[in-house]
Amino acid sequence: MLTVIHLWKAKSRSSVSVTARGNKIAAANGYGSDHLPMYDLEPKLAEFKDHFNYTMKRYLEQKLLIEKHEGGLEEFSKGYLKFGINTEHGASLYREWAPAAEEAQLVGDFNNWNGSGHKMTKDNFGVWSIRISHVNGKPAIPHNSKVKFRFRHDGVWVERIPAWIRYATVTASESGAPYDGVHWDPPTSERYVFNHPRPPKPDVPRIYEAHVGVSGGKLEAGTHREFADNVLPRLRATTYNTVQLMGIMEHSDAASFGYYVTNFFAVSSRSGTPDDLKYLIDKAHSLGLCVLMDVVHSHVSNNVIDGLNGYDVGQSAHESYFYTGDRGYNKMWNGRMFNYANWEVLRFLLSNLRYWMDEFMFDGFRFVGVTSMLYNQNGINMSFTGNYKEYFGLDTNVDAVVYMMLANHLMHKLYPEAIVVAVDVSGIPVLCWPVDEGGLGFDYRQAMTIPDRWIEYLENKGDQQWSMSSVISQTLTNRRYPEKFIAYAERQNHSIIGSKTMAFLLMGWETYSGMSAMEPDSPTIDRGIALQKMIHFIRMAFGGDSYLKFMGNEYMNAFDQAVDTPSDKCSFLSSSKQTASDMNEEEKSCRLSCPTHSLDDLNDEPVAARSHCPPQQQPYLLRRQCTLTLPPSFLFVALAHYVAKERSHDIKESADV
Repeated sequence: MLTVIHLWKAKSRSSVSVTARGNKIAAANGYGSDHLPMYDLEPKLAEFKDHFNYTMKRYLEQKLLIEKHEGGLEEFSKGYLKFGINTEHGASLYREWAPAAEEAQLVGDFNNWNGSGHKMTKDNFGVWSIRISHVNGKPAIPHNSKVKFRFRHDGVWVERIPAWIRYATVTASESGAPYDGVHWDPPTSERYVFNHPRPPKPDVPRIYEAHVGVSGGKLEAGTHREFADNVLPRLRATTYNTVQLMGIMEHSDAASFGYYVTNFFAVSSRSGTPDDLKYLIDKAHSLGLCVLMDVVHSHVSNNVIDGLNGYDVGQSAHESYFYTGDRGYNKMWNGRMFNYANWEVLRFLLSNLRYWMDEFMFDGFRFVGVTSMLYNQNGINMSFTGNYKEYFGLDTNVDAVVYMMLANHLMHKLYPEAIVVAVDVSGIPVLCWPVDEGGLGFDYRQAMTIPDRWIEYLENKGDQQWSMSSVISQTLTNRRYPEKFIAYAERQNHSIIGSKTMAFLLMGWETYSGMSAMEPDSPTIDRGIALQKMIHFIRMAFGGDSYLKFMGNEYMNAFDQAVDTPSDKCSFLSSSKQTASDMNEEEKSCRLSCPTHSLDDLNDEPVAARSHCPPQQQPYLLRRQCTLTLPPSFLFVALAHYVAKERSHDIKESADV
């Protein structure tokens, strides 16, 4: 197969054969044409060596081209210092990639929205630019003033928010008003200065997933400063060491939790200014908390007037941020799909990561929607069974895979302590394998099946039907070595968006009526708390290499802390060897099927009294006399109560946690 990519040179574009040059690069790096290190650990992957070798060659080729024409990934990813509005040598310089535009102007408050005196010029690669000298030593475009990019296509003039804008606001008093781009460049004396370095990377990330906007107690969006002052100290007082923030980039539809991004370099104005976010991160670092950010590089909001989608005016794919035709739309999410093959798209996305790391001191990212990036059909209507042919073939979006390899290589080269997490529902192998060994390079993957299994049990099974082998062997410990997993019992997808919280599934309306500190807990509340403890304990002990909880689940903090405290000394939760037994599953089945025994029978019945049991069931009951083994669900309830015996009512303590 011969694949052609575009080289952006000084005055022209040329094409090269990826395969030919890729073979030479691969050989020079010791990979040869038939072997990658990951084949040694998982020989089954060798069946797809042509796929992996081709992907590796594409990655190495793209990396070489960037090194040749941009000076390397480190320079290439500094695009935010060149594009958008930046100060250079006593002037404001604005650059924008819009190859489909025929004319362009910069307009805003600074010129009373009259662009006739601020026309832009276009280079051979579709980049428009304008240099505006300072006036009396001050920027011609004032800080916190509104700006837009105005351009003409097919005789029609349109206005768009600059693609690299760092802040965008909307007039709250105007219903349905569009966002305006805001030039954010405070004077040096007013800029926020970080006072604390990044904390060390935790061996076992204990992640608190949060959305700042819904974290406050008022009927309005919570702010970054409120979150920093009110929530972060509470998290530090528990056992969390990492905060995962959602909805940071400016986005349409607040209910989307930030998953429909409009302005990739802008802090969501719903919760404050860029400096407010810096205050939050600095406060977290002062408390020893790492801060991760949701990155949505899988799709873009459909919004035209205030979003990146507005730059698509029907041009060809190589002149657009997006694929054309059906491939350019994610029909499930109703969003646009990036064209990862384009040079300027790679610059935009890699610079986006660099910007948030350098300017805001984030400690890493969680890549959302990785499944949508991996496959040309975006993973829609696919039931992944684990067959490797579903992962490696013609449906693979190699351009997106190469982008993720470049992104992870960049992150781990510049920020060795960074944490990069992938959210993928397909279960693709090599997701968390090092890039230089043929993988995509992520540090962790979220264990997506665990909360689904708990919800299935809570909605469809009685306590006595819970299976140890199903929960632990088939779900919690069903992981691919050596990838690291982040386990969780529930997150926003399960506890807010179209579902019920685990607490409500367990305790129903008694969550509101039966939890008063003035009276004893009802049996429903006792059971709900006990099973919550069991679920959290099993998740922490067997779920993976990290765990995550969505905000609002603080009622389990006291129990988690009771388990984490001894684990910090003995490291049993992060042990590489974790053992569970299902040796009594058959016995439990016997007791459930025996009509003469109730679930409340805790083995105090004499052996002689069991002659009424069918003969084939008696051996299990006799063994029970010796081992005194409880059904697994009750066993872990008892264990959970033992671990937190002094905190049996920690739900009621949530206000003090």
